[in-house]
Amino acid sequence: MAHIRKEFLIDNAPENVWEALRDVGAVHARLAPGFVTDTRMEEDIRIVTFANGVVAHELLVDIDEEARRVAYAVVGGSLAPKHHHASMQVSADADGRSRFVWTIDVAPDELAGPIGEMAEQGALVMQRTLNAAPAPTGA
Repeated sequence: MAHIRKEFLIDNAPENVWEALRDVGAVHARLAPGFVTDTRMEEDIRIVTFANGVVAHELLVDIDEEARRVAYAVVGGSLAPKHHHASMQVSADADGRSRFVWTIDVAPDELAGPIGEMAEQGALVMQRTLNAAPAPTGA
């Protein structure tokens, strides 16, 4: 099984980053615009369409408010991995910044290349988007 990890700093407060991350039905608007072109919810399944045409059906496993962590598993779509589990978590870092950690476990190993490339692109877009994200309304 392949393991992919992306970790980066965001020049924004963790509560602001968490607000965008936990809005699981708006990935295309709040987290990774342009990289993700559409997100829609069907009960606990999030259907994510990427700019490259890949569609992922993601089972939302957990949204942990206290840990500021979202966990999900790809259960269908165009890549169809044998196994896929991922989590995204935000925590406080120095000087009011946030640390964002995205981990992905995937099988078969052959999917590590294409999924790793997508994660690299997605991490860059998320960092740029979240750096520019305004403070939540009423904050």
